[in-house]
Parts: sequence; structure tokens; C-alpha cells
Amino acid sequence: MNYDEAKVAFTSLFKHELNESEMREFLLSMTLDKYTSVESIAAAAEVMRSFALPLSISKELSSNALDVVGTGGDKIGSFNISSTVALLSAACGSTVAKHGSRSVTSKSGSADMFEQLGVKLDLSIDSTARLLEESGFTFMFAQNHHPAMQFIMPVRKTIPDKTIFNILGPLTNPAGVKKLLLGVFDKAFVPKMGEALKINGATSAMVVSSAEGMDEISISDVTYAAQLREGKLREFIIDPQEYGIKRMPLKAIVGGDAKENAQILYNIFNSKATDAQRDIVLINTACALMVDGHARDIQDGLEMAREAIVHNRGKKKLKQIIEISNKL
Repeated sequence: MNYDEAKVAFTSLFKHELNESEMREFLLSMTLDKYTSVESIAAAAEVMRSFALPLSISKELSSNALDVVGTGGDKIGSFNISSTVALLSAACGSTVAKHGSRSVTSKSGSADMFEQLGVKLDLSIDSTARLLEESGFTFMFAQNHHPAMQFIMPVRKTIPDKTIFNILGPLTNPAGVKKLLLGVFDKAFVPKMGEALKINGATSAMVVSSAEGMDEISISDVTYAAQLREGKLREFIIDPQEYGIKRMPLKAIVGGDAKENAQILYNIFNSKATDAQRDIVLINTACALMVDGHARDIQDGLEMAREAIVHNRGKKKLKQIIEISNKL
């Protein structure tokens, strides 16, 4: 399917023009494999975003906003790394519009942990936008912004294999962000997701997948990456050892339920975490700051992230977000 054909097909799906049997047949034709095309991914993401309830913010704020997000599906059981990175990036001066949901493949999704931290999530879309404007950070609960998924999800759940919907969420941010640090569970999709972001208007992005299949930048092995900058996509490998970060086993960054993961975040922000917990957040934050234009390179970003923790900026930013969200 080329881009235009995929756009027509997905528009029909989101308009609910297909019956349940036709929907299932269509989703079965959209299983994820090496044949999944960039054009199908980009078209599906554009259609899904067009049916979403957008965040009502200015174009300037939207173009400056950053998302730090993963597809999930790596089944490694890490703590909420991308959510911790999103908060630390905001503490470093980024405007972060985080898109996420409750747990699907882990014990704690981003929404579960933010709720445990005390961030109020049951906000109206207008209040969600105000939180971004007033604190430089907001969390958009995916279910509140994608009503069309209500009739697609039940059919999708009857299909045992991964479909294209397993990678669409990170591409459909309701704030229309143009800058993303995006993790995927399979390195085969690193360049494809990068090209899809480029087609759909992203101005700066980095797509990552580790050698072990983590949808984050790993400290256990190398990570495959593709960076979109000035309209060009560059593929490269990130080795944490090149930046003075000791390699640690995957079990060192395993998390638990929302309460346990919230405690890990507190430990990181209070300089009480293990080296592995701290370092995986630092290197991912460094790359987020690169994408956002705050850091020149990974080393510069690492120094900025470390400084934010040492000077308690992570703690202060979290406190501000909690206070503002509970007043809205």
C-alpha cells in the first residue's frame, strides 16, 4: 500500500465504516513485520492524529514542545524510564508534552506512576493545556484524546500478533509536537519510524532501540539510533561506555508497580538511586536535550542532566507540576 492508499483505508477504519469482520481482516493485513512500509506507518499516524481531540495550545508552544515516549512491548519490565526522563528534561528547561496511558505490557504505565506521584490526571483537555502553559510540562492521557480507538481496540485485542497499532501511539501526540525522543522495541523499525516522523512534519527527533530490544537507550549494551535533524536522517550507534557510563545488566533497571517506580524516581531525584537507575535516566535525558536543542551533544546533555539532579531541579519541577495540576 502506498501513502495515499493507506490514508484512504485508515480513514475508512477511523470513520467506523467497516464492520467488525472487515476491521479484523484489515488489522490482520497490518501486522508488524519487515514488510511494514514507512508509507503505511506515516499515513496511519496522520489519520489517527486527525481523529484525535487536540490539545488547545498555541502553534508556538506546540512547535517548541518535546515528547519522550516509547512504544512499549519490550517485556523487559524496566521502571518508568521515559516518564522520569520527561520530568528531568522539563527540569532542564524543556517544554514537555508527554503522551501516554496506563500499563499494557508492564506493571506500571506512565499514567499509573504519575498518578502515584500525586499528579492529577483526570483533567479536562483545556486544563491539561493550562498545565503545560503554567508548568512547562503536561501529561496527556491517551484515552482522553483518541475516542475513535474505543471501537477499534476490542477488535485489535483479538489478534495475537503485533499490528501497526503497536507503534502508532508515539506518532500521534495530541499536542502536535515536532520534537521527539522515541523508543521502539525492534531495531528494524528505527529508520522506518524516523522516516515516518519526517513525512509527518517532525523537525527534530531521535528514534532508538537497544541491542536487547529495549525501547530506551540502554546501559546494558549498544543502542541503535536514527536522528532527524535539518530534514536529514542519520543512523548511528550509542555505546554508553564512550561517555563514561559503566555497562550494567538488564536486571539492574527492572522496576515494579507504580509505587515502586515512583520511589525509584524519588531516589534518582534525591541522589539516592543505584548507579544503573541514575545512569540510564541520565543518558536518555541527554539525548532528549539534544533533540530539543538544549544540548550540543550527548556529553553536554549528560552534564546538564547531572547538574539538574544535584541542584534539586527535578524535585522542584515535580512539586510544581503536582501543585498546579491539583489546582486546575
